[in-house]
Amino acid sequence: MAMARTTALLLVAAALLAASSSAWEVNIQMPASAAVDDAVAPLIHALRPLLGSGKQAGVACDSWRLGVEAHNVRDWKTVPASCEDYVGHYMVGDHYRRDSKVVIDQAIAYVDSLKLAGNGKEVWVFDVDETTLSNLPYYAKHGFGATPFNSTSFRAYAREGSAPALPETKRLYNKLLSVGIKPVILTGRRENLRASTTTNLRSQGYSRWMKLLLKQQDFRGSSVTFKSGERQKLQDAGYIIVGNIGDQWSDILGAPEGARTFKLPDPMYYIG
Repeated sequence: MAMARTTALLLVAAALLAASSSAWEVNIQMPASAAVDDAVAPLIHALRPLLGSGKQAGVACDSWRLGVEAHNVRDWKTVPASCEDYVGHYMVGDHYRRDSKVVIDQAIAYVDSLKLAGNGKEVWVFDVDETTLSNLPYYAKHGFGATPFNSTSFRAYAREGSAPALPETKRLYNKLLSVGIKPVILTGRRENLRASTTTNLRSQGYSRWMKLLLKQQDFRGSSVTFKSGERQKLQDAGYIIVGNIGDQWSDILGAPEGARTFKLPDPMYYIG
């Protein structure tokens, strides 16, 4: 009986692996620093997260990720080294896309419940990195957050303007345009990345935003201070922030947060 059950599970696993070919699922060779199973560097695919929590060296990686998303684990600098493989499979497999879909489904249901004034003053605030645009092509080469962040190499990547859109976020973005809510894009990127960020967003199908707000080059405060300050300016100008979405808690904390906030998943980095 045990042998039969094992054989059946293997057949199911093989079928799932063969079927994991959607546009969002990307096969990426693991970096050389990643753990090696049976002397073969594994490919990232949607099946891998189903095989366990990635508990290594005393770290239950799925529990660590839950702590991060619930904002119980804070002020961390890098993904635990033993969780690099787990985070990579989560991000590139279909689990990340499914979690994002839950968030966006709730956001769209909220939009459908609104009674809009239609006076051009209702806005929705969007973050950029891991919200409107995905930096997975960059992080796949940098340990999925398990290696220290290098601002120089990231800026070089951002200047390329090649980051793909997050498809679930685009669904919300287009919904808002269809009902007359104006998008405001508020990012922690600095002004020297305005041109490449604008080009990147437009090339990925984002358009008709009301404002694109970036940090001044000499700004030295926290992300919460910067973003809450920019939202306050919007409110002082008479705009009503009906929604606010980002991948970091610092995107949505700090008054005025907006009438409703939504947190997208991101276990790759923490910005306070």
